[in-house]
Amino acid sequence: MYFLRSPDVALARRVSLLPLLAKEVVELLSGRALWTMLLILCPLVGFSFFQAVALYGEASAAARDQPQLASSLSPLDGILVPTFGAFYVAVTLLFPFVAIRALGREKETGTLKLLVQLPYRIPTLIASKLTAIIVAWLIAAISVAAALVFWRLFGGHLNLLETSNLLFGHLLYGLLIGAIALFAAAISDNSATAAIVTLVFTIGSWVLDFLLAGQSGALGWISRLSLTQALRTFEQGLLSAALVLGMCSAITGFATLAAIWLHPGTSLHKKLARTILCVGLAGVLLAVATQLRASSDVSEDKRNSFPTADQRALAGLNKSLIVTVHLAPEDPRYVDLQRNVLSKLERVVPNATIRLVTIGQSVIGSAGEVSYGEIEYSYGGHSARSRSTSHREALPLIYGLAGVPVPTPQAGEDYPGYPLVADGWIALPWFFVALPLLIAVAWWRWNCHAPRIPAQFVKNGDQL
Repeated sequence: MYFLRSPDVALARRVSLLPLLAKEVVELLSGRALWTMLLILCPLVGFSFFQAVALYGEASAAARDQPQLASSLSPLDGILVPTFGAFYVAVTLLFPFVAIRALGREKETGTLKLLVQLPYRIPTLIASKLTAIIVAWLIAAISVAAALVFWRLFGGHLNLLETSNLLFGHLLYGLLIGAIALFAAAISDNSATAAIVTLVFTIGSWVLDFLLAGQSGALGWISRLSLTQALRTFEQGLLSAALVLGMCSAITGFATLAAIWLHPGTSLHKKLARTILCVGLAGVLLAVATQLRASSDVSEDKRNSFPTADQRALAGLNKSLIVTVHLAPEDPRYVDLQRNVLSKLERVVPNATIRLVTIGQSVIGSAGEVSYGEIEYSYGGHSARSRSTSHREALPLIYGLAGVPVPTPQAGEDYPGYPLVADGWIALPWFFVALPLLIAVAWWRWNCHAPRIPAQFVKNGDQL
């Protein structure tokens, strides 16, 4: 029987973390997975950016003849989301192979048994690997950053808040994928098995989206566990406290599970007991996150909010507002109502409750009901009904129930839009030739020059 030496706790508190972080970053940069992903990202992001610029230019050209169309031209929808969409696909399918190397290679070569004997705690080892994964994600984001630079060079507009919010969402998503990959590597014997386990989570999210789209109740709650659902909120220009806490809880949970299963000297029953406790705590945090309603609309066109005057009037409603919807979840009218009215009411009205009467029913099975399609608004013991999915009819009904005068719209709130006709062909040589060539040269130079040995590992001035 072999026993692994446990790190000295007192020494672990004094030891420097820089050598460990440098070792983890060098490990990721020394593998082929990261460099291969960078080479694939260049044409993938470049072509997506080129298509987005072309389509945005066509819509902008139409806005020249009809200026009223310019207000619908948002760089967030037209440029950022499509370009980041290519980056999302690469992070989902390729980034796990990069993150798995942070732990999988050590398990395959047996160096993990030596690593756990270093004067570092297990949580510190996992934190250093997550830090290296963040560095790898930042390097992978170079292609997206290049697209944003080209858009600015073309004369395009970028709003700092909504762009930063989208970047932050993709960073959280990449870190979540990395934490899942670490957990998969910790419970697997080799990198191939870990990759399959990770893809079960990522591709399984796509299956959830396909099978449970538009469902409500328990099925709707399960569908919100999909990884892809997380990015949609950021793509809409919304920063949600519930979503951020939920993603951070999931990242922490998978990282903790990786720490639990990392040490080869821990017995199986202890790992299982700690796993159950970790999953339970993560579930509690996720349940708490779902109760948070704080969110901020960082989109420049304020698509997630009512006009400012309405926002102030609705925020002053101190009684319970109950909205009863007689529509099936898959009905397109319910989708419009959710986007135009319900989601905005839940964000601004302090005590708003949404009830979907036709849960579990289909459009065909419910369409024969007399009340199907009606939306009932109840406030202060009074109620009113409507069939409109627009806030222009819903808000006056609510004001009438509350005895509040309809607020006067403020001038200058209309979103101007940012039409731009640009030639995206100029960026293609950079993404298809120049940037891949630079990455290939950097890869070659990194492999040709051995990494410098840190001074902490040099004894008596002699190179080991």
